Amino acid sequence: MTEEEAAAELAALAAEIARHDRAYHEQDAPEISDADYDALVRRNRSIEGRFPGLIRDDSPSKRVGAQAAEGFANFRHGVPMLSLDNAFAPEDFTEFCARIRRFLGLKDDILGFVGEPKIDGLSVNLVYEDGRFVHGATRGDGTEGEDVTANLRTLKDLPLRLKGKAPERIEIRGEVFMAKAEFLAFNAEQARRIEAGEKNQRVFANPRNAAAGSLRQLDSRITAQRPLKLFAYAMGAASSVPVDSHWHWLAQLRDWGFQVNPLSELLPDEAAAAAFQARMGEQRAGLAYDIDGVVYKLDRLDWQSRLGFVGRAPRWAIAWKFPAERATTTLLRIEIQVGRTGALTPRAVMQPVNVGGVIVQHATLHNEDEIARKDVRPGDTVVLQRAGDVIPQIVAVVPEKRPPESQPYAFPELCPACGSHAVRPPGEVVRRCTGGLICPAQTVERLKHFVARNTLDIEGLGEERIQQLHDLGWLKSPADIFRLPAREKEIAALEGWGELSARNLVRAIEARRTPPFERFIFALGIRRIGEANAKLLARHYHSLPEWRERMLAARIIGSEAREELGSIQGIGPAIAQELVDFFEEPRNLAALDDLAGYVTPAPADFAAAADSPFAGKTLVFTGTLETMTRPEAEARAEALGAKVTKSVSKRTDFVVVGADAGSKAAKAAELGLRVLTEAEWRELAGLG
Repeated sequence: MTEEEAAAELAALAAEIARHDRAYHEQDAPEISDADYDALVRRNRSIEGRFPGLIRDDSPSKRVGAQAAEGFANFRHGVPMLSLDNAFAPEDFTEFCARIRRFLGLKDDILGFVGEPKIDGLSVNLVYEDGRFVHGATRGDGTEGEDVTANLRTLKDLPLRLKGKAPERIEIRGEVFMAKAEFLAFNAEQARRIEAGEKNQRVFANPRNAAAGSLRQLDSRITAQRPLKLFAYAMGAASSVPVDSHWHWLAQLRDWGFQVNPLSELLPDEAAAAAFQARMGEQRAGLAYDIDGVVYKLDRLDWQSRLGFVGRAPRWAIAWKFPAERATTTLLRIEIQVGRTGALTPRAVMQPVNVGGVIVQHATLHNEDEIARKDVRPGDTVVLQRAGDVIPQIVAVVPEKRPPESQPYAFPELCPACGSHAVRPPGEVVRRCTGGLICPAQTVERLKHFVARNTLDIEGLGEERIQQLHDLGWLKSPADIFRLPAREKEIAALEGWGELSARNLVRAIEARRTPPFERFIFALGIRRIGEANAKLLARHYHSLPEWRERMLAARIIGSEAREELGSIQGIGPAIAQELVDFFEEPRNLAALDDLAGYVTPAPADFAAAADSPFAGKTLVFTGTLETMTRPEAEARAEALGAKVTKSVSKRTDFVVVGADAGSKAAKAAELGLRVLTEAEWRELAGLG
């Protein structure tokens, strides 16, 4: 796979996964099965692993769940409710174990796990104070969920007061679900009510949807009538930790009065985990509830603490999913989607097919070479892959069922959005629109990204309104957004607006004139600069003027600024080149300066680590550390607000020297920088 092909596929995956996220988390009406969804995410992660410089600003690897639904108050979790990485084969689990050993610097230590069947339900966070249940919320976006306290109180499996001694305050995580038999009976009753003419009734596609829909009722009396169950399994924020292992934690949950999955098992080593996976796969169909895999958690809590999290998932746990299936359907047509960078990406629209109880209708086709290689044509009977690299993906056609009038698909050479030529440079697989800023698909997509929730978060500018204002010629660049307040009266007179909507939009825009610097960088939509990379840049350069100055200087190959950019931990050569290319384009600089006339990004804030001597400082680790691995040390430093780079320069504040330190230590001495031994670093970092 080439870099351009990877970029095109990541764009298609991001759009597809985002759509399924909305259907699953916000509407409780998924269009594909969990296996389909997991494989899409797996493919996305696989490509990002091969091409880390292509990680998108809207990458699914940076999202957990969805935003809280309307109708419920928001509840902020004390500790984020993150997602889990997935394993689909024994080698995936073996690599997961190897990553743990590498990070902790282990050699022959045995890794013990706890295996828990992965219930297909709705994750919740339960807050207890002095042993009394006080709050309950859904996972939401991982940071904030929907406050469904009243509904959770109706669950018989939820103890309103914990038995025995409990911490002053503790978060307990669990899964709300509906058993198979009770789901079937419930759905049959719902169907009877619909037939009898009762309003506001619905039949659910599967037990997970039924559980989610039942828990998210605005009237808790309705929730009380639904056959919901709860298994508790994890700990969030806690004033004190009552146990030293995850297995003991499950025992503590039982003692407090919770239901814990009785099939959970303490597994002494990796071989036992593999055997447990096989047993659960055999028993899966006969269980009273749906499971789609097994979650394996490192048993030792001290190792869990050291491993911490990476991105959206813990390093110490993984969900080993069961194999999925295949299905056959008809390809109705091939649609071409134009992305924010102008890439033309084909998508298959298929006759909806019920696979494992879930409707599948779309699949990515990657690029025109992939279409030609598989000779996929509208009207073909196609086989969908439901396990492996890409899900859903067309893996083959059924030639004997091809219509006699079928013709090979001709990939368009004109952009379907603006009619501009779509060119494919030699050596590349992606065809791109040459329309640039005149292409409505690109312009509108860039503006949608700029105002999105995880960028500048400007409410009142949804896709339709952006398109409307763009068609009027009022909204063609990010800076135009901040010129809209001058048009408040004109906007109020537009169809679908009104004085209140226009006034609210103006307020939302005015409230975003000093956005956090990392969100501002992310909002610019620079290729390969995703949310995580934007945070790295904001932390390193601190403010917009400094970043602009250093990026202009970095255009010169071999300059100190170019070397500094390439030394930022997590910013590789490809990402650095994209930044340089952005600042070398005069129109980009003009747009940036135009925007800066209306927006003053707030400098990166290190308040969370204000008591750390490393907050806002630049660190370089060199040599072999004895008490922790290099990745663990770098992660600790970043948690303390430090900027970790790979090379030493006059802008470096500390150089931590381990055994066999080489040229970096010598350069630090030459520049007169502060050099710390590993022991000194640990003492300043508060690691004892």
